[in-house]
Amino acid sequence: MAPRTDFPPIRACLFDMDGLLLDTEDLYTLCINLMLEKYGKTSLPWSIKAKLQGRPGPEANALFHQWAQLPISDSEYLAELSALQREHFPTAKPLSGVEKLLGDLGRTRWWDAKDQSGAKNGEKGASDGKKAQRVHVALATSSNAVNFAIKSPNWTELFSVFEPHRRVLGDDKRIQPGRGKPFPDIYLLALKTINDSLEEGEKPITPEECLVFEDSVPGVEAGRRAGMRVVWCPHPMLKKEYAGREKEILAGRMGEAGEVDVHQLGEIDDGWADYYPDLTNFPYDRYGIIVPPAEVELDKSIQADTASGPTTQDTKA
Repeated sequence: MAPRTDFPPIRACLFDMDGLLLDTEDLYTLCINLMLEKYGKTSLPWSIKAKLQGRPGPEANALFHQWAQLPISDSEYLAELSALQREHFPTAKPLSGVEKLLGDLGRTRWWDAKDQSGAKNGEKGASDGKKAQRVHVALATSSNAVNFAIKSPNWTELFSVFEPHRRVLGDDKRIQPGRGKPFPDIYLLALKTINDSLEEGEKPITPEECLVFEDSVPGVEAGRRAGMRVVWCPHPMLKKEYAGREKEILAGRMGEAGEVDVHQLGEIDDGWADYYPDLTNFPYDRYGIIVPPAEVELDKSIQADTASGPTTQDTKA
């Protein structure tokens, strides 16, 4: 089919965390392989890891146990794995391009700042005359609150772009059990957290005005099922594992959720999703995003916004 090209500008970016913002996927593999080695099992293959990525802990653990058949109980497994994760997760670092991308998106709040007459900077237009608008951001990760707290304390400034009330974690009680990725609920909830906190009079953001950033196949399907545009930025080994099936992944048609609500899925080459090897030199123009120049950080209005905004670390969704 001919790809769609008449999309509205993106007004919200919704981010996964593991393997997308932070390089935790290799750390997950390390922890699991240490356990597998301890019990005389073979290392975790990417054919299995690909199924675990992006899913909430309970679902991922069930799939892992079915494959690994470790000679220990679920509680023993979780205790040993958690100890390894507490040791290794604090070493996680941002992936290539992430810090600049989040900084650029955070700076778009300057378009909402008002001059003395009460007019927003964005209403005056960018340097090329185009109307500019703030791009809101939210976090939508399958990591639970405990793991988020372990991974994020070294990167408080990085995560400060996500206001605490716009962080949806994997154990958020508003998401029904069994409705994590690849179902759309977490991304629809992340959008709701944004719309519920927009300034009075600001038009609610629609799903097609959202851009989901994902590295996992279930996560891409979740974004597509939510009716949102998607950026897929996978681990190189995941890309290799699914070589030749990229178009199915971008359409959300890998069957991760089974034959459920198939009307939510995309079509091959429909233009709603794109693959990028990493997040460096992100093509803002393609998504109608206008980033103000770096010097606006010196503007008193944006400094006041930063000072009054929530920047403390929060581990509750």
